[in-house]
Amino acid sequence: MSLVKKFATVASGTLMSRVLGFAREMLMAAALGTGPVADAFYAAFQFPNTFRRLFAEGAFNAAFVPLFAKEIEANGVEGAKRFSEEVFGALFSALLVLTIAMELAMPLIVRFVVAPGFADDAGKYDLTVALATIMFPYLICMSLAAMMSGMLNSLRRYFAAAVAPVFLNIILVGVLANAWYNGHDGLKVGYALAWGVLAAGLVQLAIVWIAVRHAGVSIGLRRPRLTANVKRLLWLAMPAAITGGITQINTLIGTAIASGQDSAVSSLNLADRIYQLPLGVVGVAVAIVLLPELARALKAGNMAEASNLQNRSVEFTLFLTLPAAAALLVISEPIIRVLYERGAFGAQSTEVVSSILAIFGLGLPAFVLIKAFTPGYFAREDTRTPMVFAAISVAVNIATALILFPSMGAPGIATASALAGWVNAGLLLVVLVRRGHWGRDPGLMRRIPRLVLSAAAMAGALWFAADTAGPWLGSSVPLYTQATALFALVLGAMVVYFAVAFAIGGADIGMIRRNVRRKSSNATTPTEAE
Repeated sequence: MSLVKKFATVASGTLMSRVLGFAREMLMAAALGTGPVADAFYAAFQFPNTFRRLFAEGAFNAAFVPLFAKEIEANGVEGAKRFSEEVFGALFSALLVLTIAMELAMPLIVRFVVAPGFADDAGKYDLTVALATIMFPYLICMSLAAMMSGMLNSLRRYFAAAVAPVFLNIILVGVLANAWYNGHDGLKVGYALAWGVLAAGLVQLAIVWIAVRHAGVSIGLRRPRLTANVKRLLWLAMPAAITGGITQINTLIGTAIASGQDSAVSSLNLADRIYQLPLGVVGVAVAIVLLPELARALKAGNMAEASNLQNRSVEFTLFLTLPAAAALLVISEPIIRVLYERGAFGAQSTEVVSSILAIFGLGLPAFVLIKAFTPGYFAREDTRTPMVFAAISVAVNIATALILFPSMGAPGIATASALAGWVNAGLLLVVLVRRGHWGRDPGLMRRIPRLVLSAAAMAGALWFAADTAGPWLGSSVPLYTQATALFALVLGAMVVYFAVAFAIGGADIGMIRRNVRRKSSNATTPTEAE
């Protein structure tokens, strides 16, 4: 299967999840707006969700996948199964202890870590504690699911792991639809969403567990022991957890700072949901596919293949991400209006959330490039260097957010996050190049400035078109008229971007055709066919 086809397999599942996520956020915005229940739910959910991305997705995609892939290459599926059982026993035990400790300490954690700004509002604070207590066990389900997803990715079975997250949004959309049908108040909606999150975690775990068994790997529960394999995993996973989840760390910091202003937490989360679409569909898909492929190439000593994988990944991410970033910058307000402005979400909320989204758009290429650069370290079992860069990025984020938040509010936090993303991406690239781990590709060097120029041309055309279409994008215009006008703008922008990109050499039909058809230089394993 070609690299692009593998990206597409993962991206298709992620796209389904993100589209349903939009539906969920639209229903939540209509039901809760940016009020106190929305603030409480987003802050409460941010906590287990951040832990999941740090210690599950980040750590295991960075540390577990290369080790599991090596076990497959060295000892076959049976050796990989033994390694997985060792890790599963240790992981489950650690998660159980962590969850119990966090549940007991939740009031203190909310007060001093998650949302210190809520302490002055007893109702919002108590609700946040209650919702976080319900949702935190979601971490156990998703951490175990992330481990099994890493196994599936290493076995080149991408779809089940990519489609499992869809069920979180399916369940929450169902919860919100039921609440709307029965006329539940905001408080009941908040509690129902919290229980829905926990139920979704159980469903997602069941899906990947079944997929792993179907792949021929049956995991048994072993007594937790610190074997050599587990020690090696922990040595790699702790810095990888910080590095792989740097965006989430910055988001959690932003949430804590934003809790000092009404509606800021929910405004940041609503904007975050939109820019997560291109980040998830492109960036996460590239990171998930690139890491095991790169680890296999390095294990086989195929440096040319490793270099080609890295360059093609950057080419692919920039080709799709630059126009998305330009669109978010130029037409953020009509996007927010069409998606959210109804019910409890008013015109003032649109103005705030759209300004945040535009700033996130400026940081989007950096966030995606981080996903493309970090596998170059993780596949070589170097998780410490990216951790240092992640720490620098966090320091930049905190300092900038504290400086800008008093004067700018929530947009100041978005600015800090975007700046921190570019600092992190720049450091990762510079050191890869200096170490000789990033082969210079003349074709890529020629195409990058042309892709930037194509995105700039698209942004200019989109700005003039949006100004012309203003009468059809106002708050007083019916939703279907706004949506039609927005769709026309997006479609026209795509035509401009692709036309300019192909005309000036930013993209090439032959290059795309070769990437789609290019077979992996590694032999296809029996587990690859699904």
